[in-house]
Parts: sequence; C-alpha cells; structure tokens
Amino acid sequence: MDEVVGPEQIRISDAERQAVADRLRAAHAEGYLDLAEYDERVTEVWRMRTRGDLGRVTRDLPASSAPSRRDGVLFSATAGGVAMRVLTIIWLCITAAAAAGTSVLALLTDLSPWWFLVFSAPSGAVLLTLWVAGAGRSRRGGR
Repeated sequence: MDEVVGPEQIRISDAERQAVADRLRAAHAEGYLDLAEYDERVTEVWRMRTRGDLGRVTRDLPASSAPSRRDGVLFSATAGGVAMRVLTIIWLCITAAAAAGTSVLALLTDLSPWWFLVFSAPSGAVLLTLWVAGAGRSRRGGR
C-alpha cells in the first residue's frame, strides 16, 4: 500500500538546499550568524533530506529584510530577455558607429548629420515593437 507522506517528510532537491543556503548567507551578511555557525548550518543543509530538516535550520532566523531581487530594469533573465539585451547592445553599437561616420562626413561634405537614422531607425523601431509587445520582459506578478 502507498503510505501518505506529510509535507515535512517530503524529500528536498538541490535547488531547495541552495535556496536555504542563500538565506543563511543573507542572515550571516546581516549579522544574525557568525562565520562558524553559518559554516556549520550550511554544511548541515547539504546533508539534509527532508523539508522538515530544512525548516529546523532556519527556524530561529527572522525573515530576510533584503529586498527581493528584480531580474533587470528592462529585460528579464530569461532566454528572451538575454536575446533582447544582446540585440539592443548590437543596435546601440551600430547606431553609434553610423552617427560617428555620418558626423565626420557631415563635417567634410554637405551631408546632413542625421543620415545615421537611415541605419538605426528601422531596426530600432523593430526592437521597440518587440519590447512593447513584451518580448524579454518579466511578466507581472512574477509569472
């Protein structure tokens, strides 16, 4: 027969262990744990097997006062966010090079210094459209 297991007896993953180790690191940084106790607790965390064990290690610590980390101001840490960040950096480099080149040509000829917009405006409009559509941005509510 299958035996029902309580929530405290469920096995934990390495990701859960790492989350608790990060919480202990924050508690050490805030001065709640000295280095020896921090080291002892982190070592113990990596030996634990159940959620009940993990709770025991952080039970006497207050909730972390550190603000929650946002992925980024404009782009998330997802693959889409990284792609948008890289494309934006490439666009900025091309725009800067085009602006510098057309500025030099404008000094030497009667060319308007605004010709760099021929290179940067169309691709910039595509990037802006993707960003407005939500490509690479973190979803509201943490989803």
